Amino acid sequence: MDLSQDIIIAGRLADAAGAVIRPAFRKEVAPERKADSSPVTETDRAAEAAMRAILESERSTDGIVGEEYGTRNESAGRQWVLDPIDGTVSFIAGRPIFGTLIALMQDGWPVLGVIDQPISGERWVGQIGGGTTFNGKPVSTAPCRALDQAKLATSSPHYFDAEQADAYMKVAGAVGRNERQGMIVYGGDCYNYGLLASGHIDIVCEAGLQIYDYAALVPVVEGAGGTMSDWQGNPLDAGSAGDKGADVLALGDPARLDDVLEAMG
Repeated sequence: MDLSQDIIIAGRLADAAGAVIRPAFRKEVAPERKADSSPVTETDRAAEAAMRAILESERSTDGIVGEEYGTRNESAGRQWVLDPIDGTVSFIAGRPIFGTLIALMQDGWPVLGVIDQPISGERWVGQIGGGTTFNGKPVSTAPCRALDQAKLATSSPHYFDAEQADAYMKVAGAVGRNERQGMIVYGGDCYNYGLLASGHIDIVCEAGLQIYDYAALVPVVEGAGGTMSDWQGNPLDAGSAGDKGADVLALGDPARLDDVLEAMG
């Protein structure tokens, strides 16, 4: 699959979103609460609108799935999936660890993904079977010999329900057995997955993600040599979120997947 022209378009989408986001960063914002209680700002909406305008002009037959403005051309085989600011809480708090997520899905499977941090100027671009780059240079995930030597990340333990928290804490406990090498990191949203693709983090564990939260992450992580799945080890596709969202694992070293699943019990 030749994605070269799609990669160019995805880069332009990220540029357009970044041009909206940067002037608003660390400025006074008036966030609103959506139906799911998550925050949204006018910057989220304006950044997605800027990306959708490009797609509607130049990829009019493709579908669009956006966090803020919903779905267009739902039956199209090619779907662009947009999350203008993944980590709106971090954006509001002035922390430059949020990101713009852009994915292209073909027949329900993520094939191209972009994680763009517009403040630091960091951009990961991944494609299934085609590798992952960080600011234009190839990157790869790191080997991890054992679970108790891993660096484990999650955005916040408050996003887990009681059952999910129990499963997560079992993994955290396995990582924490080796106090000298195991490490746990909180915060980061999509930024953690870019760090994993570049070999700085070994495992990301999260729950309740929607398609716009995870579609772009899969090609970035897997293009760099890692793996992504749900908490049962199944690959992630357009149907993984279901009604309650997808419980997601990302591993830099695929050899550790069975260890994580076993630890979860």
